[in-house]
Amino acid sequence: MRFNHYLNFQGEAEAAFSFYRSVFGGEFSALTRYGDLPGQEGIDLSDSDKSQILHISLPINEYTELMGSDINEKLCSSNAPAFTKGTNHYISIVLSASEQAEAQRLYEALSYKGQIETALERSFWGALYGAFTDQFGVQWMINCLLEERSPNL
Repeated sequence: MRFNHYLNFQGEAEAAFSFYRSVFGGEFSALTRYGDLPGQEGIDLSDSDKSQILHISLPINEYTELMGSDINEKLCSSNAPAFTKGTNHYISIVLSASEQAEAQRLYEALSYKGQIETALERSFWGALYGAFTDQFGVQWMINCLLEERSPNL
């Protein structure tokens, strides 16, 4: 089984995913814009709408892809709630690094221009841990185990 993360933006998907690619490396496995859609009868998309991201995918490793899109309210179901940046207050992407240097690199790179919630430091559960919201409103946690955990934890 693969478990992937799908992020939604309002006109910032391309900038966000270019930033994520600078952190994780690699190439996009998919990039489709709204302008690539076959004609949408009765829907008039502006040039700006057409340039926005319909779907983008960035492989992180062989099991995980970070995916996303820009929300285009002209094409959303009338039942769909309006998009509001930063309303994912209780959802975070957790990255489990195997080495302290990698945890530090990910923390510093992804939190650039973001808002720090918890500084990256040793936690009571024996890990290097930090949490923040990146410059695109996505919440992240970085965790790197420093010692073996007891089977009771």
